[in-house]
Amino acid sequence: MTTATGTGPSRLRNPIRRYFAVLGPGLVTGAADDDPSGIATYSIAGASLGYGLLWTAGFTFPLMAAIQLVCARIGLVTGRGLAGALRQHYPRPLLYFACSLLLVANVFNIAADLSGMADAVEMLTGLSSHASVPLLGGVLLLVTISTSYRAFAKYLKWLTAVLFAYVMASFLAKPDWHAALRATVVPTIRWDFEWMTTFLGVVGTTISPYLFFWQASHEVEEEKAKGRTTVTQRRGATAEELGDARLDVITGMLFSNVVMYFIMLTTAATLYRGGHTSIESSGQAAEALRPLAGDAAYLLFTLGIVGTGLLAVPVLAGSASYAVAELFRWRTGLALRFRQAWRFYVVLGAAIVGGIVLDVLGINPLRMLFLSAVLNGLLAPPLLVLVMLVGNNRKIMGRHTNGVWLNTFGWAAAAVMTAAAIVFVFGLVRSS
Repeated sequence: MTTATGTGPSRLRNPIRRYFAVLGPGLVTGAADDDPSGIATYSIAGASLGYGLLWTAGFTFPLMAAIQLVCARIGLVTGRGLAGALRQHYPRPLLYFACSLLLVANVFNIAADLSGMADAVEMLTGLSSHASVPLLGGVLLLVTISTSYRAFAKYLKWLTAVLFAYVMASFLAKPDWHAALRATVVPTIRWDFEWMTTFLGVVGTTISPYLFFWQASHEVEEEKAKGRTTVTQRRGATAEELGDARLDVITGMLFSNVVMYFIMLTTAATLYRGGHTSIESSGQAAEALRPLAGDAAYLLFTLGIVGTGLLAVPVLAGSASYAVAELFRWRTGLALRFRQAWRFYVVLGAAIVGGIVLDVLGINPLRMLFLSAVLNGLLAPPLLVLVMLVGNNRKIMGRHTNGVWLNTFGWAAAAVMTAAAIVFVFGLVRSS
């Protein structure tokens, strides 16, 4: 196995500058998890259950961090994306099924995100959402295809700062900090259908399959940006590179869950307290927030919806494109021009266009969120098992197989998501 040499952040002596230089794929992946559909889910949790699910932010953090770090290590050590690594060692029909589900789920998620962004744009500017959906989708598609990878990665990295809007909005909402702190450290569990459905939605939105594919592929893109254009050059990783990835991923997942926490805190302190417990979208949450928390909180919340959509839609489309292209051994990479990897870009474009079409057809955004949640819920458990098997396979990972804590929290994540899927399907059958 060839070992890659360390470059980049390792040369910086200032620890603060080095820390921010290390941040990249993990930070972007974590921020992309808080997309408009995720914001809607967390807003619904806060509005319907108050402070009751604040503890889930701490509960899901180590599970999410472990899985994403395993995916990052797979990308760094094998020099391939997740689908590429799986293709080498696992049944092809299973991967065809997984990639098909991922593509469909991501299209529904893109549609829901574009719809949420369009609602936010309409609230801010008065421009009809029917006009802004194709406009937003077209701009995102053009930017993703036409910009260089370095410019694209820098754009995504700095766009994560928009999520601080939710932290600031929560302070403007003036929550009951004593009650919030208690709910954070003392879990409240109920067995009624509303609580279980909301809990499963929060967990399923937080640990999403598209993030697994994006994390590994983004690590590979970073390697390509350093001049390692072949799999042989990328294969292997130094202890320093794996340490940098660990710092990046843990930071990104912590950031993601902190934002998730403050979204639930803001909506619990305003919507739940004000009796607005039945919301169905992030846009409705923003509108209801205005008379309760003031124009500043409303503006921050609404701008956050647009900003996170600009970050998340390319990640959703990109993760599906990487998965499909790696499965069929097509040339992949945002660093390549369209003519060099046209099939990769066609899949990426088709995912965004598919989302636009669903919105133009007038399909209910809440219905799209529900369908994507069902597909993600079905896809997550087997994918989590595969990710953990790859992470522990010495033929693939060499001496970089999972350690104790990665196995502990990674398998725990697989168990939690499997249980969530079973309960979800049981509840769905029972309610039908």
